[in-house]
Formats: sequence, structure tokens, C-alpha cells
Amino acid sequence: MKILGIESSCDETSASVVEDGKKLLSNVVSSSMNLHAIYGGVIPEIAARSHIEVIIPVIDEAMKIAKCTWDDIDGIAVTYGAGLGGSLLVGVMTARTLAIIKNKPLYKSNHVLGHVYANFITESSIEGYSPIEKSPEFPFLAVIVSGGHSQLVLFKDHFDYLLLGKTQDDAIGEAFDKVAKILGLGYPGGPAIAIKAGEGDSKKYKLPIANMERYDFSFSGIKTAVLRLAQNEIGESYNFPSTKLSERLNESQKANIAASFQYTAVKTIVDKVKKAVIEFNINNIVIAGGVGANQELRKQLKEAFNFEINYPDIKVCTDNGGMIATLGCYQAKYKKGIAIPEELDIEPNLVI
Repeated sequence: MKILGIESSCDETSASVVEDGKKLLSNVVSSSMNLHAIYGGVIPEIAARSHIEVIIPVIDEAMKIAKCTWDDIDGIAVTYGAGLGGSLLVGVMTARTLAIIKNKPLYKSNHVLGHVYANFITESSIEGYSPIEKSPEFPFLAVIVSGGHSQLVLFKDHFDYLLLGKTQDDAIGEAFDKVAKILGLGYPGGPAIAIKAGEGDSKKYKLPIANMERYDFSFSGIKTAVLRLAQNEIGESYNFPSTKLSERLNESQKANIAASFQYTAVKTIVDKVKKAVIEFNINNIVIAGGVGANQELRKQLKEAFNFEINYPDIKVCTDNGGMIATLGCYQAKYKKGIAIPEELDIEPNLVI
């Protein structure tokens, strides 16, 4: 079974063909990140226009790399939420049209769930990809960490899961972006913070961890704490504008703040994971989402647990069609998420 996956929830336009829910035959990604970098974040209208320009060429290229014709494709999976409305609309309308014209089954895929299913890619014929050796075994705890999502989800089986907790404000990736902006490190914030943190002392400053109920998260407090710390470091009051802080901070201060922030933000996640592992007697952890590429997260998790932790290939941690095509394979197998092409609509605020 071969499924074409289409992903366009934010600023990446991606298409992929996956075979039998495990073999990645192609994974083409076109990012408009360079267009957003000068603004310090994604501009929805620019992202949507970029999707319109490239989505058909991206799909064609994915089919070409996979050496597939439309006769080889058994279904189309598309992200219908969560994400930016305009971006989602381009992907969904394209998938709907192709499903009708090519007479293919259509599957509506949850973007967040797709990140988890990137861990089920265990084979690839694409040069440069290094998928994990075996897919996760149930039950497992999914640690979903990305620009828009921070969640802990207990998976008992395919499509049988329990949301344990989620962020109540900013996701961890958003916090990275905002702190990077304060420090003048550029966008996207995750890689920029990680690089700068490598030059600093993670124990230099003690930053707060929000005391949340059970397995919920909050990252707005640590973001504000970084702002106040930076203002204090240059001897200014809390009225000093955040946009001017990077001009006054020296490189050593930036490095130490970045390192301290990264350490504490990651510890916020890891502490909750430790709690869930004990309560639910889990010895199988799956990391999902773009922040899964962060080396500090991997380091703290490795130090915390004496069992192996599942990470997807780093190239399918961020938004990509491969994770959606993989999820689509399992949706086809278990008859989940079947959509009527003429009726499928987007759900920007979709939750897992």
C-alpha cells in the first residue's frame, strides 16, 4: 500500500510517498522560512501564497522520486488541522481536487498525531535518511514538542490514546522563538538558542519552572523571567523595551541566558515525563515534533532513563509529508479518518 501525504500546516510545503506505513519512498519539503525570518516569525499570508506557488511542483517531485504513477497510489492523506488557516486550506483543497480527479480515497490527518507517526518510519530508499531500526511498541508515552504544541500523550494502541497534559499558554517552541528574539539571535529560535547556549553556562542563572496541575505545562512565565533577567543584567528598569535589549547585552550574557533558558525549558518537559513514567509504569518513550531535534532535550532524557528512547530521523522531526503519509497508511489500515473529498474542511484549532 502506497499513500501520498500532503503537509501544509505552517511554512513548509511538503509531499511524500510512504509504503506500508514504514518505508519512506520520497519526502520533498519546500520551506518559505527565509521569507519570514526578517519578520522574526511566520506571516500567515506570506506562507499561504508560498504554498499556492509550490504545492503542485512539490507533489510532482515526490511522485517522481518515489518512482510512482497515480496508478500506484492507494490513497491521499492531508493535514486538515491544526495549523494556520490559509496554509491548511491550500493543502486540503489540493488534496480534495486530486482525490476527485484521480479517484483516490482521502484521509484527513491530524498534524500533531502525524508527528508521533514519524517514529513508525523504519525504512527508506532516500539517500541521507537514517530511520530508526524498529517502530515503537505499545504502550508508549509520546512527548510531543514543537513550535505550536507541548503535550504528553499515553498511547495504548493505534488510535487509542489518552491526553495526559498540554501547555496552557506558549508551547516550548514558541518560547524558544520569543527568547531568541529578546536576545537578538534570529529566527527560527530553536536552532539559534541551541547554538548560542553551547557557548554559555546553563547554571549561571536560575529560572522558574511553572507549578502546573498534573501533566500540564506553562512557558509564559519563563519567557517573562528571561525578559526581566536581561533588563536587570544591563541595569535597566522593567520599562526598558525588549526590542532594544540585544543591543546592550554582551555576547557572554546572551550565551549564559540562552543556556540557562534552554536547560530550564527542557527540564520543565523532562520532569513531567519522569512523573508519567513512574505513574503509568512506562518504559517506552517516543519523541515527536521539531524540538525533538534539540540536543539538550536528548541529553536530559538520556540521563533520566536507563531505557532506550525513540527518536525519528532528524529530517522528519520538523513538519513534513512523510509523517502524514505514514499516519495515512495506518488510517487506511484501520479505516480511520476517511473523508468525503467534496466535504472536507480545515480545522485550524484541532487538538489531539
